[in-house]
Amino acid sequence: MSQERTTAVVQRYLDELDGDSPAEPIVRALLDRSVQRLRLLCATLLHRSYPRLTQPPLNVQAEELLGAVAERLLKALREARPRTVRQLFALANQHMRWELNDLARRLDEQPAAAELHDELVPWAASSASGLTPDGLRMLRAIDELPEDQREAFDLVRIQGLTQVEAAELLGVSTVTVKRRLSRGLRHLAEQLADLRPGEEPPESV
Repeated sequence: MSQERTTAVVQRYLDELDGDSPAEPIVRALLDRSVQRLRLLCATLLHRSYPRLTQPPLNVQAEELLGAVAERLLKALREARPRTVRQLFALANQHMRWELNDLARRLDEQPAAAELHDELVPWAASSASGLTPDGLRMLRAIDELPEDQREAFDLVRIQGLTQVEAAELLGVSTVTVKRRLSRGLRHLAEQLADLRPGEEPPESV
């Protein structure tokens, strides 16, 4: 089994989960098989979109995030029944964002609680949640992409899949993934053009 493609094995577990077998052992096996891809997604999302959370005082590591997300997924999969690998990783990505947003809010609350400590004032004034206004704009712009473009962006640019792997996961051609990714990048470049003045948006395919 270890040599089989992750996507095919995960899909088999999802098929079993949709049947009459006890859900808990299937869910645990499913997450165990998906752990490498989930770890990659956690590390990529954490360091690209929430880098401040990796610094003091939280010092969040990808493994910690993975553990929290796995716990969230264990609970979510008691109710949710994703039918495809695509739906499973979309669910995982959603819970990763929720977990990171919860951590960011927790960090936002800390300066207020410590504002009387003079030695913390410079740090408190500059920390916020680790997401600058520009960073928040980027995340909102990604979330507002059309669904097909957002999926292609998440799979290739965040989860680190190749365009061929993303195409297999989505059940479309590699050319289609390339086109969706290109359109998504162009849309983001247009929405965020003021952040990178002087650069031309990528051409559509």
